[in-house]
Amino acid sequence: QLQLVESGGGLVQPGGSLRLSCAASGFTLDKYAMGWFRQAPGKEREGVSCMSSSGLTTNYVDSVKGRFTISNDNTKNMVYLQMNNLKPEDTAVYYCAARIPYSPDYHYTYEAEYAYWGQGTQVTVSS
Repeated sequence: QLQLVESGGGLVQPGGSLRLSCAASGFTLDKYAMGWFRQAPGKEREGVSCMSSSGLTTNYVDSVKGRFTISNDNTKNMVYLQMNNLKPEDTAVYYCAARIPYSPDYHYTYEAEYAYWGQGTQVTVSS
């Protein structure tokens, strides 16, 4: 059974850092394009970052560029989201998602493009 499990969320002060992890089971992540999404209270889920299955192409929403970094470790079947200089507006439930890509260098930015989702991890940025 294909499963994604996020971890690493928590409460952090503005300016702090967190690293979110997404562990895959039932499949190998190096065959899948991956994405990180978030949903703040009262708002729609938005794409934060995504990566092609090759790992060669990535994309970030403008609000996190220069602060967040997506990466993977295929030996551990994990995907990460390193979040630095966190702001209160980054507060949300963060989800990782996966899909089989049309090409190893394609990345996918929209929620509807993903077939598999984790349960989410809460990130709260507050002083």
